[in-house]
Amino acid sequence: MALIKSVRGFTPKIGENCYLADNATIIGDVEIGSDCSIWFNTVLRGDVNLIRIGDRVNVQDGTVIHTLYQKSVSIIGDDVSIGHNVVIHGAEVKSGALIGMGAIVLDHAVIGEGAIIAAGSVVLSGTQVEPGSIYAGVPAKFVKKVDPEQSKEMNQKIASNYLMYSGWFKDED
Repeated sequence: MALIKSVRGFTPKIGENCYLADNATIIGDVEIGSDCSIWFNTVLRGDVNLIRIGDRVNVQDGTVIHTLYQKSVSIIGDDVSIGHNVVIHGAEVKSGALIGMGAIVLDHAVIGEGAIIAAGSVVLSGTQVEPGSIYAGVPAKFVKKVDPEQSKEMNQKIASNYLMYSGWFKDED
């Protein structure tokens, strides 16, 4: 069973039909929408400020989401896929975005709707990623625009797949 821990008077709130891996850790001022999956070794640490996660979000293995005390919050929109071993620290990821494996997104960055952050990229503090664009590199820079329908279709397919995968684990419980 996932570790769900209250701190400073805040208890995590989990929406309906969510899958929480056995060793996921969810602490403090965290709200997770419906149909989400929080995978193995993921840490959502809302101890110093809030974390809000929309509906149909998959937060894959080893990801850490955190904030800065009294300075930043982490907000994740709907239909977002967050790859393995990502760090999101006090940033906003708008609906339909994809954060690639091993990427780091720092405080006050905003990832626009349907944007893609390539695997291994570092999005510096305060960066504004345009909707429907691909950013890559260290530091992450604009690469190109993506077809909005293609991006939406790809991101929704990943989100649907993760709902299916989480169902496999729920069936085993």
